[in-house]
Amino acid sequence: QVQLVESGGGLVQPGGSLRLSCAASGSTFSSFAMAWYRQAPGKQRDMVAVITKAGTTFYTDSVKGRFTISRDNAKNTVYLQMNNLQPEDTAVYYCGQSRSGSYFDSTYWGQGTQVTVSS
Repeated sequence: QVQLVESGGGLVQPGGSLRLSCAASGSTFSSFAMAWYRQAPGKQRDMVAVITKAGTTFYTDSVKGRFTISRDNAKNTVYLQMNNLQPEDTAVYYCGQSRSGSYFDSTYWGQGTQVTVSS
């Protein structure tokens, strides 16, 4: 049974940084693509970043140059480094794990962690 546990969210001022972590268990972590999504109040859940098992990364346009997704297969953990945060980044951030190594298929989700960007 796959379990994903996010941490690292919180309140930060505009221009600040946060690093989200997602600890995975119950599967061969290194074999699967991982992703971060976010959902703002009243909006749908949207992709933020994806990392394949090979380490290839993809980002939504609004976070390119500010966010970095990475993975540590030895720790079964995926990270999202978020720099220069803006109020529009406020959302619940969800970690996801795929059943594929090369693309994200939205199979498994964590419980989410709140990120609030406000002065």
